[in-house]
Amino acid sequence: MTLRASGIVLLLLTLRVVAAQTNPGPARKDNSVYAELAKAPRKAAARQNPLDADPDAVAAGAKLFGLRCAECHGEMAEGGRKAPSLLAEQVQQATPGTLFWILTNGVVRHGMPVWSKLPEPQRWQIVSYLKSLTPAGKSPP
Repeated sequence: MTLRASGIVLLLLTLRVVAAQTNPGPARKDNSVYAELAKAPRKAAARQNPLDADPDAVAAGAKLFGLRCAECHGEMAEGGRKAPSLLAEQVQQATPGTLFWILTNGVVRHGMPVWSKLPEPQRWQIVSYLKSLTPAGKSPP
């Protein structure tokens, strides 16, 4: 190959790399287990936890979590073979309404059951407990 041809090939490869960086193509679907959080309708995500001021809600939620959720999410919500960590930043930054919506509707295709038959106050207690947890990678205050 001549020097001129090598230069042209190098130029074309450089242009291709630059084009790929500026136009990466169609958006990729987020297949992470936490992508479901973004699917909560705005109205549901905006809901406030009516038990925020209840001093017993976190303790009650911890008990319910142990009975209903720990088998899959781990005793300390750290995740396990069956379900992801609930200490993850995505979960801890989610609104209470989003977490309530996920609890209510489940994520059946990922194996999380629908908890809509669990009384609403109990679902909010679980949300209170989840929001009380220290996010992964952070120290408790």
